Amino acid sequence: MRVFLIGFMCSGKSRVGRELAPLLGLRFRDIDRVIEERIGPITPWVLREGEEAFRVQERAVLLEVLEEQDVLIACGGGTPLGDDNMDRMLAAGTVVYLDVPLDVLVERATRAGGDRPLLFGLKGEALRSRIEQLLTARVATYERAQLRIHAIDDPRTIAERIKAGLSVQEM
Repeated sequence: MRVFLIGFMCSGKSRVGRELAPLLGLRFRDIDRVIEERIGPITPWVLREGEEAFRVQERAVLLEVLEEQDVLIACGGGTPLGDDNMDRMLAAGTVVYLDVPLDVLVERATRAGGDRPLLFGLKGEALRSRIEQLLTARVATYERAQLRIHAIDDPRTIAERIKAGLSVQEM
């Protein structure tokens, strides 16, 4: 079994994934953490090497985890967008979209302190505008997921909701 968590940055994929994996009896893999183990902190690396170089790293890690079994994978916010990444994930397992409203994403990104490469240095209205622009461009891909979960509760509640949704899908 493979479960992929997708959604915009700050949607809670990593936090929910850490709660959900044990509920499903799966190992947890976080694509961004695997990349960090290889290249170091992501934001300075992307600012230095560029987004395209990061997407190459991200694609390589995705292809590796696609070979694993019994795993829950927290994807980066842009992981589903590249090449045939979303098609591969849909074919390999169940893709779950953590759907979070724009206002909540802006609040979470603000609390995170702008430590995201595509939001680096942005604040206030500029941050909101950039998140809205990126989300608009990505939402159609995210909505291809087999399961869509409204994800504004605490991570444990969201994980339990996903587990229930996956059980219904298996029937």
